[in-house]
Amino acid sequence: MTIFPTQYSTLSALALRDRIAERYGFDELRCRFLLHGVSDTYVLESPVEKYIFKVYRDAHRSLNEIKGEVELLNILKEQGAKVAYPIRDMRGEQIQVFNAAEGTRHGVLFTFAHGYNVYDLTDEQLRVVGREMAFNHNITARIDLSYERKAYDMDTTLTRPLELLKPAFADNLEGYTYLLALADQVREKMASFDTDNFGYGYCHYDYLPKNFHFDGNAFTLFDFDFAGKGYLANDLASFLVHFFFHTITGKITKEEGDRQFAVFIEGYRQVRTLSDEELAAVPFFGIMFWIFYLGFAYENVDDWSNSFFGPRYLNERVSAIRRFTEMYCAF
Repeated sequence: MTIFPTQYSTLSALALRDRIAERYGFDELRCRFLLHGVSDTYVLESPVEKYIFKVYRDAHRSLNEIKGEVELLNILKEQGAKVAYPIRDMRGEQIQVFNAAEGTRHGVLFTFAHGYNVYDLTDEQLRVVGREMAFNHNITARIDLSYERKAYDMDTTLTRPLELLKPAFADNLEGYTYLLALADQVREKMASFDTDNFGYGYCHYDYLPKNFHFDGNAFTLFDFDFAGKGYLANDLASFLVHFFFHTITGKITKEEGDRQFAVFIEGYRQVRTLSDEELAAVPFFGIMFWIFYLGFAYENVDDWSNSFFGPRYLNERVSAIRRFTEMYCAF
């Protein structure tokens, strides 16, 4: 019987356990499915260690882009960055290949980031985040990958997402008009900065507490799904979004959020130079970050965001972008 065409399969955790045990030489391995995200994530446990296995969607990441992520993480790990990194199997391979129902899928086994997500960060933890981000930027600002990742620029974070989103706003023209006007303001504002002197390299581009763990003050960064080339201030902008969420949900005041972000910046500047102009540009990179991810959610509605993407989500996101702009951006 011919198998009906499949758009998105879920690899069996039991079969995956056996494949990984065979390829990596593990004994007494357990495997459980963790979540459908941008990629599918599994947790593997041996008697002595935990691991994370990610299975990528071809619609999101090509094989060359996966190779770029692996290459970037290898470089970061080799140069002392505190990241969850890819593990080689007994043949020396870091990317596994699966003949899934929908076609070829690829997966990578990563070291486990010990500790927990921390959202109420102490001042010392804020400084650690700043120092570790700056340490990584000192590496990523001076390398070029053999397998290139997608770039973050005006086109990919403003123009294309808004063009893509137009049909989604068919019943919310006011919201769409607002975003178009805001994008024009951001372009004009960014043109006023001397961006030629801004740090540039590979960004994580999702530098939120959900993507790093603390074990005490020991820090590990993970989930480089969106790593790409752009201004390094993009990572500071995504971390600023954390303080925005913490403020609007009433966990801290705006004043306390600003103070905490300043502590983080203090840590960053202990390791890497950050000009006042780059710092002033961070909120505007933040608007681009919001619009990029809104476009990504719409583009991937079939395989990832269909459980939440709709008119209510659009309204809430536009309201959040408006509030973020009012709180942090002076045009």
